[in-house]
Amino acid sequence: MADYKDPENTVVIELRHGPVAIELLPDVAPRHVERMKELARAGAYDDVIFHRVIEGFMAQTGDVAHGNAGKGADLHRAGTGGSDLPDLPAEFSKLPHDRGTLGAARSANPNSANSQFFINFSDNHFLNGQYTVYGRVISGMEHVDAITRGEPPRNPDRMIRVRVAADIADA
Repeated sequence: MADYKDPENTVVIELRHGPVAIELLPDVAPRHVERMKELARAGAYDDVIFHRVIEGFMAQTGDVAHGNAGKGADLHRAGTGGSDLPDLPAEFSKLPHDRGTLGAARSANPNSANSQFFINFSDNHFLNGQYTVYGRVISGMEHVDAITRGEPPRNPDRMIRVRVAADIADA
């Protein structure tokens, strides 16, 4: 594991091609950061598929209700659910949706983010001010780039494990 500057606010997502480290931004979006860490620590993100992956745009995952590959992910419903926890209020900021940033997925209601998130493949500034940015990839973006495309992908990639770096013994 790498030497992270803030292991408590770094998550490591294990993908089939390798690990992805994401620096979370608690000063920008504290509720979203806490939610991601809570779900990661509960193991809720483990084995969850990437249900919407659009070339040149983003890879979306985090539907813990319908997207667990180990429990028979429902490709027809994946992307329509969240966790059992209440939805989060928007935490919009001036941070742009640049390549490698983590954004909170939501419905048309800006205060409907829950467990789903997306990682931007490219600069998607048209999303600025409309979706909460709460993290950025600090290593492993090449593994994000290798995620299978599709809406949903025929054979979707999944998050094998998601851990807070502070909880990884050799972090």
